[in-house]
Order: sequence, then C-alpha cells, then structure tokens
Amino acid sequence: MLVRLCLVLLVCLLPAAASAQDPPPVPPVTAPPAPAEAQPEPERADPDVRVDPLQPDFNLAALPTTLRMPAGKWAFRVTHRFTRDLGQGDFGDAASNLFGLDGGSQVGLEIRYGLLPGTQLGIHRTSDRSIQLFAQQNVLNERDGRPFGLDGVATLEGEDNLSERFKSALGLVASKNLGGVAALYLEPLVVLNTNPVEVGDVHTMMIGLGGRLRVRPSMYLMAEYTPRVAGYRPFVDQMTFAFESRAGGHLFQINVGNGFGTTFSQLASGGIANDQWYLGFNLSRKFFR
Repeated sequence: MLVRLCLVLLVCLLPAAASAQDPPPVPPVTAPPAPAEAQPEPERADPDVRVDPLQPDFNLAALPTTLRMPAGKWAFRVTHRFTRDLGQGDFGDAASNLFGLDGGSQVGLEIRYGLLPGTQLGIHRTSDRSIQLFAQQNVLNERDGRPFGLDGVATLEGEDNLSERFKSALGLVASKNLGGVAALYLEPLVVLNTNPVEVGDVHTMMIGLGGRLRVRPSMYLMAEYTPRVAGYRPFVDQMTFAFESRAGGHLFQINVGNGFGTTFSQLASGGIANDQWYLGFNLSRKFFR
C-alpha cells in the first residue's frame, strides 16, 4: 500500500517538476514594419511651384519675365496707373490730391493659366476697353543649368473689347540671373499694326530692357525701359521705376512711370512725356503658394 502511494505521488510530481525547470516561452521576434516611403506632394514635386527669389513675378511693370507657370495653376494681377501728373502744380496741389490718387486712373485686370509645363496663356484687359490675349513658351531655363532663360511670346490685342483695330506682337524674353541678387532682361519685340491712322510706318520694333535687384529677402527695386528702335514711334519711350514687396504668393509693387501702358501695343505707343511722371501700382497673386 505504501509503495503504491509513493508511485502515485511520483507520477503526479514529475510533470510539475519538468514544467518548473523549462524556461518560459519567448514570443517570436518580428522585425518592425518598414516605414512607408515618403511620397512627395504633387505640388512640391513640380519645380515650377518653388519660389524663385530673383523672379518673384511673371512681369516687371509691364514687360514679361521668364518665370514659368506651373501646369494647371492660375495667377491673377491688377495694374493701376493714376493719370494725374505728379509734377502738376506745386507740392501743396499734389498733396491735396493725394499725389494723384484723387484723379482718374487706367486699370488692368489679368488672369494667367499654366496650360503645360513651360506653356502659359492669359488675358489682360485695361479700362480703356483694350483686351490682350497672350501665350508664352519657355525655351531655356536657368534652373536646368542653362546659361540664361529664354521664352517666346505672342499676343493678339484689340480695342473695344477685342472687336476692332486688331494688333499683334511677337518677341523673345531673355533673362540672366546675377550672383543671387539681380535678374536682367532683354526683350526684342515686334508689334504689328500700331499706327492708328496707317499713314507712314505701321509697325513698331522695340527692345524691352529691365532689371530687378533684391535688396532684402522679400524686397526688390525694379526698373524697365522700352525704347522703340524702328517703325512707328509716337511720343517718348516709356520707362518705369518701382519698389516691390513679396509675401507668399502675393507681390505688391508701387511704381512711378512716364506712361500708362501695360500691353505691348500700349508700350509701342510710348509714354506721355519725359517730364511727366505718374504714380501707379501692381498687385499680383499666385494660386499655388
């Protein structure tokens, strides 16, 4: 009886002792999941979306730049030129009219669209009921390591809301960045049918000259000059000087010039006089920053 009891206890204790000696099971080691590869945002993947510190806008005062418009994106611009001569009367007269702000003005509204990478289209309408349709194609881009930027530009313009006196322009826009502080422009342009009376020269050839100097990270000094070198040349060559400030997708420019022209045909007609200067401003907005 005693032997049987010992055998029973031995049988019961052996599995418990064996389980006490075995180490606890170790959970299988699994590698942490690999992080998903970061995918660039579609807009950030397009280099045309990035801010160009030397070309903050698609225009100087009236002349175009070689800044590329991202495909599928929009931009808007307002041009405003007060028509009271800043030199009219004495300082008190100018101050009483708030330096031309109380007088008349010529206003332009523009919308621009990126049709394809490097291809942009737009429409610009001024308050004298002139409408300019324009297309611009990038050929060379300094961001791609080219020695300079180059665009081709073509326009169709008409008076009375594009219903009469059609004019067109063809030209090139060349740009060169200098040392991260300035951008210079050379723009040979031919404007057809600029003479309203069609007596004598009918067309105008002009050379757009311009530059933008970066004086602070988001502040610029700008100048442009558009001498006519052949053909129809009424009045004086238009020139404009400006101060600009950029904030995100906005650019505000306050300018002083001797004319009101903001289309190629208006530039071909020239400024008013070398001794008459007018206050104005541009306000642009890019809908992709």
